[in-house]
Amino acid sequence: MTTSRESSSVPPGAPLSAPRRGFLKLAGGTLLVWVATGPVPTQAQPATPAPPADFNAYFLFARSGRVTVYSGKIEMGQGVLTSQAQIAAQALGVAVTSIDMVLGDTDTCPWDMGTFGSLSTRMFGPVLRAAALQAREVLLGLAAARLGVAGDRLTVRDGVVSVVDDPARHLGYGELADGAAVALPAAPSAVQRVAALPAVSGTSLPRLDGRAKVTGQAAYTADIRLPQMLYARLLRPPMHGATLRRLDTARAAALPGVIVVQRPDLVAVLHADPQAAAQALGLLQADWDRPAAELDPERIFAHLTANSPAPRVLAEHGDVDQARPRCVAVHEATYRKGYVAHAPMETHAALAQVRDAHATVWASTQTPFPTRDRVAGALGLAPSAVRVITPFLGGGFGGKSADRQAVEAARLAQITARPVQVAWTREEEFFFDTFDPAAVVTLAAGLDAEGRILMWDAMVYAAGERGAVPSYVWPHARVRVAGAPLYGAAADDGHLHPFGVGPWRGPGANMNVFAIESHLDTVAASLGVDPVAFRLRHLSDARMRRVLSAAAQAFGWREGAAPSGRGVGVACVLDAGTCVATMAEVRVDARTGAVRVVRIVCAQDMGVVVNPDGARMQVEGGLTMGLGYALSEELNFRGGEILDHNFDSYRITHFSDAPSIEVVLVHNDDLASQGGGEPAITTTGAVVANAVFDATGVRLLRLPLTAPRVLVALEQHRRGA
Repeated sequence: MTTSRESSSVPPGAPLSAPRRGFLKLAGGTLLVWVATGPVPTQAQPATPAPPADFNAYFLFARSGRVTVYSGKIEMGQGVLTSQAQIAAQALGVAVTSIDMVLGDTDTCPWDMGTFGSLSTRMFGPVLRAAALQAREVLLGLAAARLGVAGDRLTVRDGVVSVVDDPARHLGYGELADGAAVALPAAPSAVQRVAALPAVSGTSLPRLDGRAKVTGQAAYTADIRLPQMLYARLLRPPMHGATLRRLDTARAAALPGVIVVQRPDLVAVLHADPQAAAQALGLLQADWDRPAAELDPERIFAHLTANSPAPRVLAEHGDVDQARPRCVAVHEATYRKGYVAHAPMETHAALAQVRDAHATVWASTQTPFPTRDRVAGALGLAPSAVRVITPFLGGGFGGKSADRQAVEAARLAQITARPVQVAWTREEEFFFDTFDPAAVVTLAAGLDAEGRILMWDAMVYAAGERGAVPSYVWPHARVRVAGAPLYGAAADDGHLHPFGVGPWRGPGANMNVFAIESHLDTVAASLGVDPVAFRLRHLSDARMRRVLSAAAQAFGWREGAAPSGRGVGVACVLDAGTCVATMAEVRVDARTGAVRVVRIVCAQDMGVVVNPDGARMQVEGGLTMGLGYALSEELNFRGGEILDHNFDSYRITHFSDAPSIEVVLVHNDDLASQGGGEPAITTTGAVVANAVFDATGVRLLRLPLTAPRVLVALEQHRRGA
């Protein structure tokens, strides 16, 4: 992915599968600076592969003065293409407009585990900045030699190196790059001397990909075409767990131009016309053996609690069991949430070409390098013989990590010896999604005589670890988790779920924060205490207290115990290093049970903000997406059969649902950049549920808060049930 076609490091005529070190041969007439910065940090998880001994970050300086920056991250709407360009521009001393970004190309970009977990700016940002500073030192060293002056007499601005006391003597980065391709290593210990730089990082520059996307010029995977390309449609089972008993391909194979591929685990029809391929798929005659459907959206919760693996203690201090009898009151509740789909606008897509034992795959993926390795394994090739190129993604949210479609396209390209595109239909997208898992959280909070929480006991089933440990302080606490962490590949805990599950924007934290923050509100209401004051009573973290106060001020919070009838709620979280406090106002239709969120204020301390407008967009997008899992999104299924095939039955947030949203970025330049894309979404379910309670006095313990569920709860409340 590049911001301009002309600046691409790999011209159209270049070999499709050049080895990574062969990249040097493509860089003729430029200066290549590669930087040894050590492994790129990734979110801690067991058995994470180490980066190969190869380029970790590098920059290409062209004679024209343009700078190409290579990053293993990908752009799926979160804005890292722009923010990473800002980071590099500031450290290099060049204008952002002179930078071209190349993202997610496994032949040219530094190794990276993937784009997920709000890690791009938080973890890769410092690596990119350090690499840029080292590259700058290399260029200053070249300039010092060419100009015959000591390095400390040089300064750089907008890519021009000049002598401080003799500005007429200067050299541009482009002039330093004039000549044959050269690779210059810069040691990690290089002095990171930074002169006064223009304020690039920290300013709201326009999105570098904005014009291309608004005008429709941006290319996504399904937009790419190659000569002799075939469109593939694959035979899918009617439900997860079904096995093929009989298959008749004769009618499909009789259509002109149709190619039928039949393998034990892969059946596809291919044609140069996608409509003809779809027609051929409809002519396949398949009989399936289907397993019994034992689970559904109602029975899944008992199944999870009965069949989850043995819990592990995630956090513990004090003695919960001894503290419980000393509590004057104990509030217990069980919280539940169903399966949620990623539902990106762009379905999974891939285009693969296999030539001369080398494969090139254009894939809609969040994990280019792991996808490369999976494709290599499926084709029987070395990873160095596979190149994955990542165009723009139309949303990912954690769901474009497994990349089944990339392997399918690559296998079919190898079998047919022609380029093959696999673009899933919306029905396939829902069927093969790795869903945010259904989950159960049981909580017990015990109070002392002064109305403070003395004991907190949490048991989490299937939601994972993220967000399970509250940021509040109480004397005795225990958090246990049963189930696999939801990072990396889909985790099914030995078929605990009837289909695949995996990371979904803020994995697990949406459920855990819903339970924690709902329970805190319940306890505060039992005491007749304002929910904001109750939280402050148990918060010692200065950042979180400051953020909560900023949200209250911007919202115009009026102190009072819930339910007040005003329909306002609050929820807090410390997620991905970012402190978030969200407040919302809702209206509840007593006749229908429909909940409408009319206003949200979200305050967020995410440390240094690279692009404030981009940060606000991420918060706004997270909150808007969060309204889906809070109010309407829940997968309909019967055993392994997915009953939702499109957005007619699976309802995401509509434009008409979007409330007024105000984002407050709490200034904190003393802290390095923290997560921005996911933290705010984790508060949405809790803040809406708390606002509904404040409006109606009804506490709902299950997400989503659909109108029928709210109506039933209202009727039970009226009857005093």
